[in-house]
Amino acid sequence: MYSLLGFLITIGILVTLHELGHYCVARWCGVKVLRFSFGFGPVLFSRRFGRDQTEWALSAVPLGGYVRMLDVRDRRDDEAPISENDLPREFINQKVWKRIAIVAAGPLANLLLAVLLLAVMYMAGVPGYQPVLSQPVAGTAAAEAGLQSLDRIVAVDGQPVAVWQDVHQAVLNADTASAAVLTIEREGGSFKASLALAAMAAGDGEGDPLGRLGLHPYLGAPLIANVFADSPAAAAGLRAGDRIQAIDGVALDSPAAMTARIDQSAGATVELTVVRDGAVLMLSVTPRQETDGRGKAVARIGVTIAGDPEASGRYRVTVRYGAIDALAMGTARTWDLTVLSFKMIGRMIVGSASLKNLSGPLTIADYAGQAIQAGFQQFMTYLALISIGLGVLNLLPVPLLDGGHLLYYLAEIIRGRSLPERVMEIGQRIGLALIVTLIVLALWNDISRQF
Repeated sequence: MYSLLGFLITIGILVTLHELGHYCVARWCGVKVLRFSFGFGPVLFSRRFGRDQTEWALSAVPLGGYVRMLDVRDRRDDEAPISENDLPREFINQKVWKRIAIVAAGPLANLLLAVLLLAVMYMAGVPGYQPVLSQPVAGTAAAEAGLQSLDRIVAVDGQPVAVWQDVHQAVLNADTASAAVLTIEREGGSFKASLALAAMAAGDGEGDPLGRLGLHPYLGAPLIANVFADSPAAAAGLRAGDRIQAIDGVALDSPAAMTARIDQSAGATVELTVVRDGAVLMLSVTPRQETDGRGKAVARIGVTIAGDPEASGRYRVTVRYGAIDALAMGTARTWDLTVLSFKMIGRMIVGSASLKNLSGPLTIADYAGQAIQAGFQQFMTYLALISIGLGVLNLLPVPLLDGGHLLYYLAEIIRGRSLPERVMEIGQRIGLALIVTLIVLALWNDISRQF
């Protein structure tokens, strides 16, 4: 129910704002709007308002919406011919810059919503962890750069960072073909470390890119939250509430460190140093090799783990900003995420990132439900991220999407006249095929993640 509620709220807000962008700019440009519909398919409910008697409709399929403008190309056989008075208000008769403004207004409305939501979040306060490192696993880029437990990252490529989210965004924006320069504070001094980013690019765009580099926040020795029945952990005698201080004598200072070391030990018995009710126990466990949702071989012992709230709490912060700074940061964050989204799409097209990164309505609903349960702030942040995704998706130069129409208008500007109807018809068919393919892939990925 949370997922369904979150999905309906998310789609309702984002689709309505997107279509309102088209509607408002169309009215501003003098175009007559015939229908504003939330959803596709048969109309379930409608009312007419305003001088033009625009029909405001709720349709059967709540996975989008549309604004139908006066256009001879879209006129149905049962409709009266367009009157002489309305011809100047027809969409196709508008100058190309007006048509560009109308079409671009939808995606831009989504990006503007993201800016405002993120600005509100920055003003309310952004919770997170200070960028203090856990011990990097041997062989990772962070270990090779000489980073150690409790090192604090204060800047990435000269850009100051206050929380882990800042580090994540700065590293993702860096050129993966080179190295990021980290400014590190250690025991009162500071130095610069060069972090090779090749492992992040080689990771196929999946999972945690910072984790592949060996960058994890210090969260203290991991705590066992749950032990699954018939698992190696249950056979070894592990219980919920156990604190895992070390594996084979190597101290642990984050859940990620435990996961990484277990993953290196499939089929090999490891010795855990466990603290339980103040007593220290030594337990042996043999991780079992399994396959995760992406088909990758992983080693697991059958537990869920969390950080030590007392240890990690020392580095938990809430960063708040003034209105002007928050708006500037919301704009910058939206721009960064928009550019990152286009980069990821480009990587998927050329094959350097997996198509498994595509998500559909089931994943959106799942995360929406989690965000609602996590609280108002988390849901607003989630809403901003999905709004950016919707804006980016619609700006892709694919016929049937807003970006496809913008591509037509750009060609019209270059040619000095509109494209032939035959060319546009072929483009529509290609666009439909691409969109159907993307929908099928996204749904397949959704189902794969669930099962």
